[in-house]
Amino acid sequence: MHNFVTIADLTREDILYLIQMAHEFEKNPNRELLKGKVVATLFYEPSTRTRLSFETAANRLGARVIGFSDAKASSVSKGETLKDTILMVSNYADVIAMRHYIEGAAQYASEVTRVPIINAGDGAHMHPSQCLLDLYTIYQTQGKLENLNIYLVGDLKYGRTVHSLITAMRHFNPTFHFIAPKELSMPQEYKLYCKQHHIVYHEHTTFDAETIADADILYMTRVQKERFSDLMEYERVKNVYILRNDMLQHVKENMKILHPLPRVNEIAYDVDDNPHAYYIQQAQNGLYAREAIFCHCLGITLEDVKNDKTIIQSKF
Repeated sequence: MHNFVTIADLTREDILYLIQMAHEFEKNPNRELLKGKVVATLFYEPSTRTRLSFETAANRLGARVIGFSDAKASSVSKGETLKDTILMVSNYADVIAMRHYIEGAAQYASEVTRVPIINAGDGAHMHPSQCLLDLYTIYQTQGKLENLNIYLVGDLKYGRTVHSLITAMRHFNPTFHFIAPKELSMPQEYKLYCKQHHIVYHEHTTFDAETIADADILYMTRVQKERFSDLMEYERVKNVYILRNDMLQHVKENMKILHPLPRVNEIAYDVDDNPHAYYIQQAQNGLYAREAIFCHCLGITLEDVKNDKTIIQSKF
């Protein structure tokens, strides 16, 4: 059994293996590979897509789901520590998917229990399950992961999804373009990481049709109000970059627009019908990626998935 705490733990082979597994689940997500298992989802921060896709993945694999979507409704509100919560839930569940507002919380949880821990996002640090579905989406739309021009736009300072993506793409020789206002620029540690792993990157403050013309992947992000201690700073930068339909007239044919969602104002609604828009399909891929993560954590192999005879037919 394995934890799934940071994408940095995965080798190139691990990533490609999990992408293959996600592809098998895309063919049919309805199986009973986790029948008899109990999955706990502990969400100390609000979430829609991540929590519901984890719970849907568990249900479609035949598991039962316990947990909370609001820590205020748990013993945390009484002062229970993270350690005690994890130890208690470990008595009931076979695997725990946890989102927490403190960086490193998932790593700490993995050190105090033998039950596999899945990091569903820890502060502004990492979001490895989102990263896997992003990698799967990139592979799905581009037919490869190697040698791509990936443009990251918006909140690069606090954006745990872009931090995870940089870490994962070290295996695939990308060229990154970081587009952000100075207040939200990519942290120095990730630029240093790029240099250490020979990842080419360029920084921009301008966001227009000319800047993004060479993108294979345009990865938009939300300016995260909840990360700001100074709301005046948030108000100053929240609408700096807005992707509009008229900016896409000269982009490459293969280019796809991704976004971890939710969006606020950073993608205009007239972009939704553009053939380059792919963020809704990207969110759907979260189901397949998280099914693969559950299996990975519980020791179920790709061959087990391929040989599974309990496929349940569904209109899904």
